[in-house]
Amino acid sequence: MQYRKLIPLIIVSTMILTGCSFTDRLVYRPDINQGNYITQEAIELLKVGQTKEQVAFIMGSPMLTSSFGGNVWYYVFRQQPQHGKVSQINYAIYFDNRGVVTDIKTSTLEGSLSLEEMNQQHISDPINTDSDDDQDNNP
Repeated sequence: MQYRKLIPLIIVSTMILTGCSFTDRLVYRPDINQGNYITQEAIELLKVGQTKEQVAFIMGSPMLTSSFGGNVWYYVFRQQPQHGKVSQINYAIYFDNRGVVTDIKTSTLEGSLSLEEMNQQHISDPINTDSDDDQDNNP
């Protein structure tokens, strides 16, 4: 009989102790994608010896440029699925005084997915990379 009085107390205590971790999955969180959308195809086209114009054509506008002369362009691709881990890949493209690529460096956030894995994730607001012409040609 005494145990029946303890059951509601045990249930409430359990809910309070697991409160945040239990309700966290119930709360809606949007997918967050920030920075430059970068594809593996774009990275494969990027080469040392290209001009700034060629890099801008392949990669788009940089997220950041060096504040000391603009000889380094930074591209950042950051992705956080609803309740998943953050993945981030950074590309730093170095130019000489003539505007020609001299070096390309890559860094990732620890524990990040690869670029291919990031592009394969089903995100709630994906970027449509197909042109209207591609859609018209497919039956």
